Amino acid sequence: MCGIFGYINYLTPKSRKEILDLLVTGLKRQEYRGYDSAGVAIDTDNKDIALIKKTGKVKLLEEEINKRCAEMDMETAIDIHCGIAHTRWATHGVPSETNSHPQRSDDAHSFVVVHNGIVTNYKEVKVFLQNKGYRFESDTDTEIIAKLIHLFYIQHPTYSFRELVESVVQQLEGAFALCFKSKHFPGECVATRRGSPLLVGIKTKTRLSTDYVPILYGKDDTPASKEPSDSAHSEHRPHMRDIPVLPRTESTSEFQPLEDKEVEYFFASDAAAVIEHTNRVIYFEDDDVAAVKEGALSIHRLRRNMDDPHSREIHTVKMELQQIMKGNYSFFMQKEIFEQPESVINTMRGRVNFETQSIILGGIKEYIPEIKRCRRLMLIGCGTSYHSAIATRQLLEELTELPVMVELASDFLDRTTPVFRDDVCFFISQSGETADTLMALRYCKMRGALIVGITNTVGSSICRESHCGVHINAGPEIGVASTKAYTSQFIALVMFALVMSEDRISLRQRRAEIMQGLENLQEQIRAVLKLDAEVQALAKDLYQQKSLLIMGRGYNYATCLEGALKVKELTYMHSEGIMAGELKHGPLALIDDQMPVLMIVMRDPVYAKCMNALQQVTAREGRPILICEEGDNETASMAFKSLQIPKTVDCLQGILTVIPMQLLSFHLAVLRGCNVDCPRNLAKSVTVE
Repeated sequence: MCGIFGYINYLTPKSRKEILDLLVTGLKRQEYRGYDSAGVAIDTDNKDIALIKKTGKVKLLEEEINKRCAEMDMETAIDIHCGIAHTRWATHGVPSETNSHPQRSDDAHSFVVVHNGIVTNYKEVKVFLQNKGYRFESDTDTEIIAKLIHLFYIQHPTYSFRELVESVVQQLEGAFALCFKSKHFPGECVATRRGSPLLVGIKTKTRLSTDYVPILYGKDDTPASKEPSDSAHSEHRPHMRDIPVLPRTESTSEFQPLEDKEVEYFFASDAAAVIEHTNRVIYFEDDDVAAVKEGALSIHRLRRNMDDPHSREIHTVKMELQQIMKGNYSFFMQKEIFEQPESVINTMRGRVNFETQSIILGGIKEYIPEIKRCRRLMLIGCGTSYHSAIATRQLLEELTELPVMVELASDFLDRTTPVFRDDVCFFISQSGETADTLMALRYCKMRGALIVGITNTVGSSICRESHCGVHINAGPEIGVASTKAYTSQFIALVMFALVMSEDRISLRQRRAEIMQGLENLQEQIRAVLKLDAEVQALAKDLYQQKSLLIMGRGYNYATCLEGALKVKELTYMHSEGIMAGELKHGPLALIDDQMPVLMIVMRDPVYAKCMNALQQVTAREGRPILICEEGDNETASMAFKSLQIPKTVDCLQGILTVIPMQLLSFHLAVLRGCNVDCPRNLAKSVTVE
């Protein structure tokens, strides 16, 4: 949720128009994150800061910028400039221009800030600032940050921009990523994060002379014990009546990219925003404070941990611009659904050897003996990631012969669940930044469990904080509703189950069946995607309905949950995923000739039980739509309408049965006139609890 983009050019002349174009484009690359307003901050001709903000889409902000162009010289080249931009997803205060970011410190725009996340102690800070004479114009928690740094500037006029930011951040509780700009520090930018993603892209005319940026500490800093950086830090916080600030530091060692210093920096929430400019990025850790001054980037730490690295690596991002563009498709979600034949292969590439029937997961290879000795497996996630865990739980239990718990991260934290040193906890997240999942990870890590991350985003918080893990390699997913990440998470967990059973002679035949299913998967997904026209016709019959029930059991229960979630989030239509075995325990009361019912009935071990449920539906004048196996005319004959998909091994059916549900939700959303890629009230990366 929300998107930060900052651009700093140093001795690389850019006109104000070019700078604004860069900022707006950076926001457009992050529109998928979910937002309801947008804004930018740049320098004016007289060295003041201009704020341009607008509710609605970035396109409306772009139109507002064009209207304001007459106020500024748009063509003269500027050698040194810092601009920041933001897309806001409302948490504190309704969507409005006043509540939009950047937020300002005062009428003179002395300091402006953009912020992702939530400041949980903002009320206390706000009261303190009001007692100091500050008056607030917005309902946001962010405004207190801008005013607090202004207060510190007045109290400590000799402090550097970075030192002021450090003084502010030590007073904040919560999860946040921040990017600051000030008229008192022209051409400078300071950014920091705690619990919300942030990176910086570096662009120079020649290749950098180093692949690392040193971490700097103040001379008075002493190491602290390692502790998780979450929204409720355990250290004592001073009362706001008397705020001490960090001791000044005298570190002068900075990263100089080139002798002539011609350089551009791009701060962003996501690499997708910078990839068209540079593929060289640094991912910030919690409590990093990055400052750009006179073309030099330095990274400082608020507190030193015993196991801190001494530098931040400059990563080369392997992403192409066309991967985050729609291509020939009308919507990102549509494109991502049709990318699944390739994305599932990418998940298996380099890991599955079909000739030798072997699988190597390099990210967890060294930990397999320890995992085999564990007490239980815990799979923890939210939303679609949680459903991928449900989809593979049965196979994991079968092949590992270990107890498998599947948990919603938010509920897991609410219960203060017992976790032990011989537990293995999997944390599943497309973005790797999901707040509830990340909090659950830190909870389990503190209790000594082995942490395994399953993510789609290199450099994400879950990636960095896990002991080991599997990157699913699904490629960038822009649409808010997850599609290809779900099927890739599914396959990653299946591969793990196969690795765990590789030395079991009794399971050799079962493993061979699953390996054969994985080998055929790409072509079978292509076959399912050819049903698109049939699914679209089905959607035309359903899009005016108010509700949809989706039923199944066994390996397809997760498809019911995931299908219902997709319909809800994309179409705003009530939809419920029902375990078919629970039909007679309540949901059967909903069945009549008006209630749309979609059932998944495959020729697997629960086929007879699913047929039982089907007969109960038809006996109540229900008109079920069936997803069944190709050529199973006997089952299809009992349906009002049917979709037939290729036959595969039972534990992989969920990959094929979920695709018609993805297509159905997509076509329903289009027919109902909904925003497919950015459903209302939702965000791609949920970085707040």
